Amino acid sequence: MGNPVETWLDALSPENRTLIDRLRDLVTAAAPDLTETIKWNAPSFADGDQDRVTLGIERKGGARLVLHRGAAVRAPSGFAVEDPERLAKWPSSDRGVATFADLSAVEAKAADLEDLIHRWIAANRQA
Repeated sequence: MGNPVETWLDALSPENRTLIDRLRDLVTAAAPDLTETIKWNAPSFADGDQDRVTLGIERKGGARLVLHRGAAVRAPSGFAVEDPERLAKWPSSDRGVATFADLSAVEAKAADLEDLIHRWIAANRQA
């Protein structure tokens, strides 16, 4: 059987594939030691056995990047990550969702997004 990530990616439209691949590149640049798998029917990156970043296609177009601490809420008291550029919506301190309409929206925020992902992983390692 082939690589599950590649199989998932190969099923995308060319436009969505380009968008998701760019987000994958940013995650890998921010935290090269994460492990990528398919979880929740989407590319997901784990730090050890802890899920931290999951990508997905938005129903109305575009893509999302979810910063999380697994499926259940696990924020210790006082846990927070700075998001000075307000790239994500934060329904709780342990879950941020950044959405992008297209590749140009990702490129416009690429450096800030890579920095946010890096800070997210670092904060989780310290928690």
